Amino acid sequence: MVLSSLEKMIQLQKRTANIRNICVLAHVDHGEGEYLINLIDSPGHVDFSSEVSTAVRICDGCIIVVDAVEGVCPQTQAVLRQAWLENIRPVLVINKIDRLIVELKFTPLEAYSHLKNILEQINALTGTLFTSKVLEERAERETESQVNRNSEQGEQVYDWSAGLEDTDDSHLYFSPEQGNVVFTSAIDGWGFGIEHFAKIYSQKIGIKKEVLLKTLWGNYYINMKAKKIMKVDQAKGKKPLFVQLILENIWSLYDAVLKKDKEKIDKIVTSLGLKIGAREARHSDPKVQINAICSQWLPISQAVLAMVCQKLPSPLDITAERVEKLMCTGPQTFDSLPLETQALKAAFMKCGSEDSAPVIIFVSKMFAVDAKALPQNKPRPLTQEEIAQRRARARQRHAEKLAAAQGQAPLEPTQDGSVLETSPRGDEPEGDEQQVESMIPPPGPQEENNQESFIAFARVFSGVARRGKKIFVLGPKYSPAEFLQRVPSGFSTPADDLPPVPHLACCTLESLYLLMGRELEDLEEVPPGNVLGIGGLQDFVLKSATLCSLPSCPPFIPLNFEATPIVRVAVEPKHPSEMPQLVKGMKLLNQADPCVQILIQETGEHVLVTAGEVHLQRCLDDLKERFAKIQISVSEPIIPFRETITKPPKVDMVNEEIGKQQKVAVIHQAKEDQSKVPEGVQVDADGLVTMTTPNKLATLSVRAMPLPEEVTQILEENCDLIRSMEQLTCSLNEGKNGQAVHQKVQERIQEFKRKLEEHLTGRKWRNTVDQIWSFGPRKCGPNILVSKSEDFQNSVWAGATGRASKDASRHRDLGNSIVSGFQLATLSGPMCEEPLMGVCFVLEKWDLSKLEEPGAGDKQNQEQGDQVEAGPRSSAGEDQAPQEERPEPGEKRTSQRGDSSLVDCYGPFSGQLIATMKEACRYALQVKPQRLMAAMYTCDIMATGDVLGRVYAVLSKREGRVLQEEMKEGTDMFIIKAVLPVAESFGFADEIRKRTSGLASPQLVFSHWEIIPSDPFWVPTTEEEYLHFGEKADSENQARKYMNAVRKRKGLHVEEKIVEHAEKQRTLSKNK
Repeated sequence: MVLSSLEKMIQLQKRTANIRNICVLAHVDHGEGEYLINLIDSPGHVDFSSEVSTAVRICDGCIIVVDAVEGVCPQTQAVLRQAWLENIRPVLVINKIDRLIVELKFTPLEAYSHLKNILEQINALTGTLFTSKVLEERAERETESQVNRNSEQGEQVYDWSAGLEDTDDSHLYFSPEQGNVVFTSAIDGWGFGIEHFAKIYSQKIGIKKEVLLKTLWGNYYINMKAKKIMKVDQAKGKKPLFVQLILENIWSLYDAVLKKDKEKIDKIVTSLGLKIGAREARHSDPKVQINAICSQWLPISQAVLAMVCQKLPSPLDITAERVEKLMCTGPQTFDSLPLETQALKAAFMKCGSEDSAPVIIFVSKMFAVDAKALPQNKPRPLTQEEIAQRRARARQRHAEKLAAAQGQAPLEPTQDGSVLETSPRGDEPEGDEQQVESMIPPPGPQEENNQESFIAFARVFSGVARRGKKIFVLGPKYSPAEFLQRVPSGFSTPADDLPPVPHLACCTLESLYLLMGRELEDLEEVPPGNVLGIGGLQDFVLKSATLCSLPSCPPFIPLNFEATPIVRVAVEPKHPSEMPQLVKGMKLLNQADPCVQILIQETGEHVLVTAGEVHLQRCLDDLKERFAKIQISVSEPIIPFRETITKPPKVDMVNEEIGKQQKVAVIHQAKEDQSKVPEGVQVDADGLVTMTTPNKLATLSVRAMPLPEEVTQILEENCDLIRSMEQLTCSLNEGKNGQAVHQKVQERIQEFKRKLEEHLTGRKWRNTVDQIWSFGPRKCGPNILVSKSEDFQNSVWAGATGRASKDASRHRDLGNSIVSGFQLATLSGPMCEEPLMGVCFVLEKWDLSKLEEPGAGDKQNQEQGDQVEAGPRSSAGEDQAPQEERPEPGEKRTSQRGDSSLVDCYGPFSGQLIATMKEACRYALQVKPQRLMAAMYTCDIMATGDVLGRVYAVLSKREGRVLQEEMKEGTDMFIIKAVLPVAESFGFADEIRKRTSGLASPQLVFSHWEIIPSDPFWVPTTEEEYLHFGEKADSENQARKYMNAVRKRKGLHVEEKIVEHAEKQRTLSKNK
């Protein structure tokens, strides 16, 4: 029985030790207990793993449900990893045991062996996560002790132990004797942990319960004569206790019911002391009988919820490690936070409800509900007195009408009802109508009721949340350290006296709700440790946020999403006049879904970015039916690509070594390449491109080189670290030294630099890492700009060491223009205007000698004066291009006396540098072998052996590649691991299901970017290639097909023949 009394719920909320916040990573029945259990269900499909992340953040434990037949699936691994990353304790439910009996026809011994295998697989996953954590901690300790080791002299002894031997990990694993595993069949209503049977058999056999708990699972058997438990000796054919005492009983019950052995069923029911109703006993469906017996004998709710209450922690048991992890965003460490912030750790651990305790709430997601479902908008049932009054009023009005019709005096309301009985039947329901009207809210709010109302799904970590309390809303970029810089009086400043602080807002907790499934109940206050809904935050919180009564609290670490949004579509209303509704609807959808992204492109398209096909369909349905409520047109999916360059190939398209074959044709490609390069651009044989600015005052020489794959991967993984390095450099350049670099952050930067140096080795990469000037696009992407010019040296590592470069102030404005040009070039490549990836641009030479000549000084000053206005405009094409530094007042006055003829002709010098650098980078790319990179999914497919051929056929048709195929032990299922281009994935799941009659179902998760090997610009040049591909070489080139599709979508020029043969069409009927 689930408690439904609101008063009882409010009482239980105050007993923090008896609260259990758990999320179910599948479905489970609910039961009773003296504990308050907040049960949060989460979807199982991989596209909705963001919903799992939002649930896991506000829970202390989770139930992981595994299918007894299918075992560990890819999604099981994903949810285990999410639970591990959030430091919450999992318990295991192995469900669908009935399928082992009914479908697979396993014997009890085979079923035991199968269940043991499943447990081993799950524990192996847990062991992998644990090992990686221990090794990471060891690596951190080594980095810290590196300084001490270098300072000490003498012989060093290396410690080869990994630290795994000393660490106790026994509590992490799932084991029935520990009580964190339950075996269930939800459809038949039964479940058990071994503790239940240990209690029963300890009385029957006379063996201690503690001994049975340790031996009921494992290779032990019972010697009934000696009443001793011994190790199983397989040679003697002894059965383990789990089989003998538990599984055989369940199997015999199923056997009796399925064979309709009435005598045996009655005997079992009598021996168990159960009462089965006559209806269930006579029912023809055996499932009904099994459910009736098992749900009394081994109730599933009791087994699962007893495990939850005993094994999962309460909010009071939150670990210090989890608190520190939640409070440290980005590269920060707990020690680097202000002292007042560190003091909040004690409030987290105490989870106190005193008035002095700070209120800390985390909003995990915003969800939309129909405004009619809110408690304040629900029709209130009338009291007996109100009903009597309204009935009397209705009778009086009715009597007045009758009197008016008959020309008599109005009758008194206290009269007998005989007059009313003779009244016309048509007027009778007026009293009822009046009553219905009274239950409907007034017309004003009624209009608002048609709208969606947003409720914040949240948890109180400390303090008591009270209605009407003022509280701070902390954005994800809020920093308590920055608050202290802006507010000298400190964190104790009253909220009304605060100056504007970035990412900090103040709001009032308007409505607090108890979430009862679909129902919402009003609450006045919520004690710590509870899950709640908060109304009225839609204007302050977009997707998730931290709420705190003190500004010293840092925002919680962002949620960790397994699925990356990768599938894009453009949406527009069918009727252009409905555009405002679409814009509003997309804003609401963005707020309601934790994973979706909404973009407005430069072309004006409204783009929806989702995690996969299923997620996309869900979002489009919500947009049409709930948020915009209009008909919409949806484009074909917009496929993201990346552009890169590779080393020149050693063999041609027919595997002949390049340079050895006889050329038989004029190389059209070379001619085209030469025509692409305009006058004034010099291209050397080794790919060095030299360009001069339009006013001839500066010359740039740029070379493009492909980065090794490992380096590109390192740059992608350290995107956040690169962003924080950029912030440090900017603050140094602006002269702000207040933001001290913490030692841990410096260590991470040094580690990042060391990794780059490890992989960038060899003569051509000598000193490259020290000369890295910028990353791009958006200052943190997987491309680098290296400055090898002797005139100007600048480095991204300057900010990390806490000192700016010597020459930084000399040409900083011009340097920023060079970086802006590089950012623009990496944001849209020459092939199809897609971002670049894995490219290194080397600025070999930067000649400013003409600019520094005596005659050019005035011109430069004039241009720098105009640069103040034109600089930001020149970099508007790039989202985060650096704004130019404002010249000194002296320079500005000088500029007014300069000669303006050159400026009027070519524009400001900074703009010329940006354009020249961008063009130089593009030409440097075009002289190297260019390639497209496609986004790839990893595809996990579970299929039976007889449909493997069809699965492979669908994969090969869609350019997929099988990586691994293995058979699941004990079943006829195969697990296929493959990679599939995102561009080919649309309709893939449906096609596989159709071709295999539903026997195979894929799970697609975005994995990586992969170079498409074919050259999109390739034409045949040798005799062998002409023989193999023909003169036109018009066989399908995958890279060219993708490139042309993107160019068409963006409205760029596409080289293709629209009409092949333009002769007049003749038909047989007219040709007479």
